[in-house]
Amino acid sequence: MSEDGRPRRPQPSNGRPRGGRGATEARRDVQRGPVRAVQPARRVAYDVLRAVSETDAYANLVLPPAIADARLSPQDAALATELTYGTLRRLGTYDAIIAAAADRSTDSIDPAVLDALRLAVHQLLATHVASHAAVNESVNLVATESGRGASSFANAVLRRITRESSEDWQERIESGARSDDERLALRSAHPVWVIRALRRALAAEGRGEELDALLDADNASPEVTLVALPGLAEPDEPRLPYAPTAFASPGGDPRRPVEATGGTVRVQDEGSQLVALALAGAAPIKTGERWLDLCAGPGGKTALLAAIARQHEATLEANEIVPVRARLVRKALRAVPGDVVVHEQDGRTLAASRPGEFDRILVDAPCTGLGALRRRPEARWRKSPADVAELVPLQVELLSSAVDALAPGGIVAYVTCSPHLAETTGVVKEVLRDRTDVVELDARAAIADVARSPIDLAEEGREGSGSAQLWPHRHGTDAMFLALLQRSSTGNHSSGKED
Repeated sequence: MSEDGRPRRPQPSNGRPRGGRGATEARRDVQRGPVRAVQPARRVAYDVLRAVSETDAYANLVLPPAIADARLSPQDAALATELTYGTLRRLGTYDAIIAAAADRSTDSIDPAVLDALRLAVHQLLATHVASHAAVNESVNLVATESGRGASSFANAVLRRITRESSEDWQERIESGARSDDERLALRSAHPVWVIRALRRALAAEGRGEELDALLDADNASPEVTLVALPGLAEPDEPRLPYAPTAFASPGGDPRRPVEATGGTVRVQDEGSQLVALALAGAAPIKTGERWLDLCAGPGGKTALLAAIARQHEATLEANEIVPVRARLVRKALRAVPGDVVVHEQDGRTLAASRPGEFDRILVDAPCTGLGALRRRPEARWRKSPADVAELVPLQVELLSSAVDALAPGGIVAYVTCSPHLAETTGVVKEVLRDRTDVVELDARAAIADVARSPIDLAEEGREGSGSAQLWPHRHGTDAMFLALLQRSSTGNHSSGKED
């Protein structure tokens, strides 16, 4: 692992195992003798891991079509899902074990071989898959992809790993840790900087002792949650405790109910539903209101807001700067009758061109995504503190621009799928610091008002802030942050600078 706790990204230029051969010789090696076909679920999992490693793909986007293309049975689909997400969640820990067993840095291992080893280690140390099956299938994978020389190397590494238990390997890699946080990083499969950010966010609520529970929740398989768009579909059973639109998937392919209802039922985390519902419920909706979803991709919250706007004869516009994501927004909106204009602009530019026009604005800002590590486990290994430093100025500018686009009395919801204090309360404080035309509403009360049952949202330690933070270990949702800012009818926007 690198100094910031992330697994080092292997480089193809130095990726061959010691004694390995080039691609041409590897192909000849495969041709010299038969290589048994790899079991379909493992093949799918491996292909997804390669896509994540090679192209920075997100597993949650790549895996479902891969399962469909392979025509996996429900049992094999479940296995492929567990192997993919389980491997990605504990990537840093598995890389440390592989490095110890191979007696070399993972940087020196061919990327295709390394992904096969990671997949095998997960099966050997974290599942009930028989050891011989995990080893044999993984060695076959390596032989198919990289030749028999590389497969001999993989076989030797995996045989060495099978000689010790998961607990023994964990103890071995932790013994080399340089600090308590580094030991916790290896045990919980979170980079050190992420652990420290989560600890600070919990401590801000007086809940620092819940760190272990949060890390465990990040490593648990999340329940698939569905949303029934208001006025267009009704939530099924079992209902979820908070969002009145939310219910649990009955199992199987979650795309089926989406397709069967034409999109009026969608896959969406309950926390995402709650923050959109809280914006809609923060004040009585008047006929003719104008709403804006400023950073709309991929469109889940947009569709929910569009359905609510339709019920109250409000008008919604959406904006998404990335064309591919803008197409996803339009696709999500097909299920909602009526026209929603989807712009493709920089949100700051769009908001600046529409001063004082909107009654409600959602700023679901680009963020590190540290609140959705259950669903996007690979994100923990891709992000770094530098990403926070780069994102915060953009978040501040988007929120400030959105406030300027509010009509008097209008409300903006600032949302991130990250609990990092710099991306959450830090951004809100920065925007409020020089403004006298904005007041912060009680986002906790707004969520409580729309929730079906009482919800425990911390008030301690937020220095008067009315923001709300959801947590995987407390609420079973992604760690969504919400702040609600209302533009007053009096007061001026002061930048704090002289002209």
